[in-house]
Amino acid sequence: MNDYLHQRIPNLIPFSYAHHHDSHLINQQWVLINGISKKKAVYTFKADNILEISRKDNIIETSWTINIKNTFTIKTEDGVITVDVYFKDDDILVLNNQDKEEFALYINTTNYEDELNSIEDVQAFLKEKYKKKVSTVIHDHQFYYIEKAKEYGPFKVEELAKKVKADEISAYCFVRDVNAQDYSNRIRIADLIQEL
Repeated sequence: MNDYLHQRIPNLIPFSYAHHHDSHLINQQWVLINGISKKKAVYTFKADNILEISRKDNIIETSWTINIKNTFTIKTEDGVITVDVYFKDDDILVLNNQDKEEFALYINTTNYEDELNSIEDVQAFLKEKYKKKVSTVIHDHQFYYIEKAKEYGPFKVEELAKKVKADEISAYCFVRDVNAQDYSNRIRIADLIQEL
């Protein structure tokens, strides 16, 4: 069953009680993305093993437990289900049903100001989230650039931007991350500057 999930959502981080329980799971508002356009549901895992499910007109309280293997058992309207828990990111939670090839995807909206009520809202959330993440990574990272078959660097993006502004180098020079082996990703200095 895990192959089904990992083919659809790669690079998942398995739930770790020590790392995730208090800081990432408990008392956070998790919006269920599956079926959000039909009916919005917000899941809140409480410390006393209460799972609060808020829908438009009502709040349901049910229960959840966790075993020593970090597997969750959740009591639902349809009975008890057992799920493996993963994080795609600090605020993207995946519950993978152990008995079926299906999973539920949640976004943590506890610190998000806008409402998530539709697929378009989810897309806007993800776009903004990853735009900030890319900007932060690019801002702090270093890159080599190649000009006239010679490699220079490493430089931070701000340094490259200054060199372009001073006409010392072309904005169209290819760059590579310090961890990349070559320039095959075809990123140019202009692409990095655009993300600042």
